Amino acid sequence: MRNLQLDELALYARVADLGSLSAAARERDVPVSQVSRTLARLEKACGARLMNRSTHGLSLTDEGRTFLAYSRRAILTLEELEGEFAERSGEPSGRVRVAASTVVAQYQLVPSLPGLGARHPRLQVDLDIGDRMLDMARDGIDIAIRTATSLPDTVVARQVGTLGRALYAAPAYAQAHALPLQPAELAQHALVTNSAVPLLNEWPFRVGGEPLTFHAQGRWSANDTNMAATMVLQGLGIGRLATLVGDVLVREGRLVPVLAEFVDLRPVPVYAVTAGLRHRLPKIKACLDYWSEWFGRGQAR
Repeated sequence: MRNLQLDELALYARVADLGSLSAAARERDVPVSQVSRTLARLEKACGARLMNRSTHGLSLTDEGRTFLAYSRRAILTLEELEGEFAERSGEPSGRVRVAASTVVAQYQLVPSLPGLGARHPRLQVDLDIGDRMLDMARDGIDIAIRTATSLPDTVVARQVGTLGRALYAAPAYAQAHALPLQPAELAQHALVTNSAVPLLNEWPFRVGGEPLTFHAQGRWSANDTNMAATMVLQGLGIGRLATLVGDVLVREGRLVPVLAEFVDLRPVPVYAVTAGLRHRLPKIKACLDYWSEWFGRGQAR
């Protein structure tokens, strides 16, 4: 085993994360045969089968799970060593892969990048944008920006802000249709809903101090929060948007609030999530520290 190379361990970890030799080969832009030979070398060095291969895919053996744990530990140790020398030089460096929804990316992360780049000129950020929930290990994500009321114990989460949601419509829609005066009147309107996250279509209100939930049935729907906002901007109907988007567009005169006196914003925490011990790496800690400041300036509402 003393002849094993860290790059081989890293490749093994990616095969385990992706569950496929071909997927790992595509990611590295190498032939599948090369990945297969690396796995064979590792199994020979260990004197044990690490993965079971079948038509249904790959599965780790008990020895394979043990080997994966040690591989991850070795990879993290190398990254920490690199980070230690970067920290001694006084400047975090390297590429950080960050996952976020389209809305958070457009209205929070992208505007924050000039300041982050000025503070840490040797940092590189790769954004993975979309509303789908990612597997951080499989997708190679260093930091995920997520809104949640609770998170699993398997991740390290740092709250960087809060996010609320309210109802909005375009001025053109408001001119063409009398906006509702009570939540119950929403049933008479064209609504824009989220087809990917049904929970976002449960619109909360407080009427006379009592909680009320309206089950929105969308005439128009999208599986992406940014596209839903675009549909509202086009005057297609009333939609429930993140206030960090909606309030900006209201100030620009492009949207108007709807039922503001009744809407229960229900702000939820915004977390920067890392897996395992990666939050200790200087390049990741630098991003976490900066974004905590950025969101904390009142940028997230």
